[in-house]
Amino acid sequence: MKHPLALALAVALTSVAVTACKPSADQPASTETAVKQESNPFFAESTLPLQYPHFDKIKDSDFAPAFERGMAEQLQEVAAIANGPEEPTFENTIVAMEKSGRLLTRAAYVFYNLVGADTNPEREKLQAEFAPKLSAHSDAIRLDPKLFARIKALHDKKDTLGLDAEGVRLVERYYTDFVRAGANLSDADKTKLKEMNAELAKLGTQFSQNVLAEVNDSAIIVDTKEELVGLSDEAIAAAAEAAKERKLDGKYVLALQNTTGQPPETYLQNRALREKLHRASVVRGSRGNQYDNTEIVAKVVKLRAERATLLGYPTYAAYVLEDETAKSPEAVNAMLGKLAPAAVANAKVEAAALQAMIDKEQAAKGEPTFKLEPWDWAFYSEKVRQAKYNFDESQLKPYFEMKNVLENGVFFAATKLYGITFKQRTDLPVYHKDVTVYDVFDKDGKQLAIFLMDPYARSSKRGGAWMNSYVDQNALFGTKPVVANHLNIPKPSEGKPTLMTWDEVTTMFHEFGHALHGMFSDVKYPYFSGTNVPRDFVEFPSQVNEMWADWPEILGNYAKHYQTGEAMPKELLDKVLAASKFNQGFATTEYLGSAMLDQRWHQITADKAPTAKDVMAFEAAALKQNGTDFEAVPPRYKTPYFSHIMGGYAAGYYAYIWSEVLDANTVQWIKDNGGLKTENGDRFRATLLSQGGKKDALQLFKDFTGAEPKIEPLLVRRGLTGGTAAAGK
Repeated sequence: MKHPLALALAVALTSVAVTACKPSADQPASTETAVKQESNPFFAESTLPLQYPHFDKIKDSDFAPAFERGMAEQLQEVAAIANGPEEPTFENTIVAMEKSGRLLTRAAYVFYNLVGADTNPEREKLQAEFAPKLSAHSDAIRLDPKLFARIKALHDKKDTLGLDAEGVRLVERYYTDFVRAGANLSDADKTKLKEMNAELAKLGTQFSQNVLAEVNDSAIIVDTKEELVGLSDEAIAAAAEAAKERKLDGKYVLALQNTTGQPPETYLQNRALREKLHRASVVRGSRGNQYDNTEIVAKVVKLRAERATLLGYPTYAAYVLEDETAKSPEAVNAMLGKLAPAAVANAKVEAAALQAMIDKEQAAKGEPTFKLEPWDWAFYSEKVRQAKYNFDESQLKPYFEMKNVLENGVFFAATKLYGITFKQRTDLPVYHKDVTVYDVFDKDGKQLAIFLMDPYARSSKRGGAWMNSYVDQNALFGTKPVVANHLNIPKPSEGKPTLMTWDEVTTMFHEFGHALHGMFSDVKYPYFSGTNVPRDFVEFPSQVNEMWADWPEILGNYAKHYQTGEAMPKELLDKVLAASKFNQGFATTEYLGSAMLDQRWHQITADKAPTAKDVMAFEAAALKQNGTDFEAVPPRYKTPYFSHIMGGYAAGYYAYIWSEVLDANTVQWIKDNGGLKTENGDRFRATLLSQGGKKDALQLFKDFTGAEPKIEPLLVRRGLTGGTAAAGK
C-alpha cells in the first residue's frame, strides 16, 4: 500500500467536491449522531498491538464517515502547509505532508484490503461512491499551485538543505509525483485532467466489480459425480459443498479462478467438461451481459492515452515506464521481444509431445485422434510429466499440508536465513474466520511485526495471490508493520486436510517474500516504507524467496506426509527438482501473451483506441503481431478479465519477468556464496529488504550482488537458451 496521496491516486484518479464529516453551522448534530461519530474505530489509532485493526468493532457504516472526515482533516492540514507564512523548509513542507492524512490512511488501508479479500454489496457500493471522491481529494492536493510552489522551491535547492540521502530523495520524489500528477499544467488543462481522473476512477471500480461477478456467475454446474472422474475425492466434495451453498443439492459446482487456465483441467477425464470449463473461462467479461467489460476497456484505454498526451507523453506506457526501472517502452519491448520467439518455439515442441501422447492413446483405444486444444494442455501435460518423470501432482499433494508448509517450510526458511521466529496468536480479531494471525519476532527476541494469513478462495475474494499492509513501518511515527498474505487455495470440505499443489506451495513462498519486504522495512518516512518501490522491482524480492521452496534442507523440513509424518522420498524429491523446467515453454508463452498484450493496449494513441465491439479483435491482432498467437496456449489473462492492467499494473504486467531477471541473478549469487546461511540473509536484509524505496531500485540490486543484472540466468532457468529445448528439459 502507498502513502495516502499515492493511495488515493491509485485507487481512482479523480475530482468531485469533498465534504467534511461534521454538521453544518445551522444544523447542530444530535447527541445520537455525535456518539456514533466518536465511536467510529477509525477516529483514533487502534489500541491493539502495533495498531492492528479493530476488526471486531469495524462496521461497514464506519467507512463513509471516516473517509469524509479523513479527507477534510487532510485538506485542512495541507492548506495550513500551502498557506504557511514562513519560508518553505523540509520540516514545514515535506515532513508536514508526510504527517498529514493519518485518519484517511487508517480507513483506506482497511477498506481497500477488505474489498479485495472479503467484499460484499455494501462495500462495493462504498467503493463505487468513494473512488472518484478519493481521486478528487488527491487532485485537490497535487494540483494546488501554492503547495507545489513550496515543493518546487525546496527541490531547486535540495542539495543545500543539509539533508541526509533519504531526505533528499524524499524531496525529489514529492516533486516528481506532483509534476507527473499535472502540477505544471494550466488551469484549463488541470480541469480536463480532473474530469479524466474522475471517469477513470469510476470505470476502474466497475471493471473490478464485474470481474468478480463474472467469476461467480460463470461457475460450471455439473449434474453427476461420474462427470468429475479424475478429480480427487476432496475436490469432488468441495464441488458438492459449493453446490449446496447455491442451493443446488445433489449437483456439483466448479468455481472459476481469475486466470484463463482452470485447475480442474489438469485432472478431469471428461474432455467435454474440460472444454466447457475452458470456454466459460475465456468468454468472461465479453458475453454481452450486465458484467461485460469490453466497453469499459475501450473507454479506459482511450482516456489513459488522452491523459498521457495532456501530461506531455506520447503514450500511456511512456508515462508509466518513465517512473519504473525500465524507463521506456522500447526497453520493455526489447526484452519481451527477445524472450517471445524462444518461448513459443519451446511451447510448440511441448505441444508436439502432447499431440504424440494423444495420438498414441487414441490409437490404443481404437478411436480417431483429435487436435490438441487449450483445454487439453494441462491434462496431457500432466500425463507427459508422469511418463517422463514417473510422478504426478497427486503423489506430491499428501506431502504438502497447508499449515505444515507455512510453519515448517515458509517460516522455517525465514528463521534459518534471517533468524526471525513466529508464534500464532488467537486473541486478535480477524475479518474472516479463515484468517490466522502470527506474531513475528526479530533475532533479538523483540517483536518485529504481525502477520496475517488468509489462504482460501471464496466468492467474496478477488482472484490471484497478493500481500497487503495494514500498518507500515516508519521511524516518523514509530510504527511497526502489520502485513497480510492472501492466496486462493480451494477450501476442502469440513474435516478434510488442505493439501496443496506444487504451484500453490511456490506461490506461498512468493507472497511471503513480499511480506518479508514489508516486515523488514527500516525507513524514516512513510513514503518509502516496505514495498513502496517501482512496480517492476517489487516482484523481485518475492521471486527470490521462491528459491527456498525446493531447497533440500527446507523441503526436507516440511514435505512430510500429512497422515504418517514420513518425509517425501528422496527419489520423489529428485523428480520434483528434475522437472523444474518442465512445461516452461507453455508457462512463459501464456505469461508473455498477457504482458505483451498489456503493452499493445498502452502503447497506442487515443485515435487508435478501438470501440467496444472491436476490443476482442484488437486483442487477437495484438497477439498475432507479438508472435504469441499460438492457439493451444492462450494468454494467462484475456483483456476483459485482465485485472492487473485495469489496476496498478497498467503498462506494467511485464514487471514479473523484468523482476525475474534480477531474481535469477540474485539466486545465482546466493548459491555461489553458500546458499541458505545467515550471512546471506543478513546481507539481503541489510542491503535490499530493509531499504524500501529510499534508494534507487537498481542500486539496491547492485548493492547486494555487486554487479549489473544479466539476462542469461533467466534464459537458463526457463530453458529458453537456443529456443529449441525439448519438453521437460
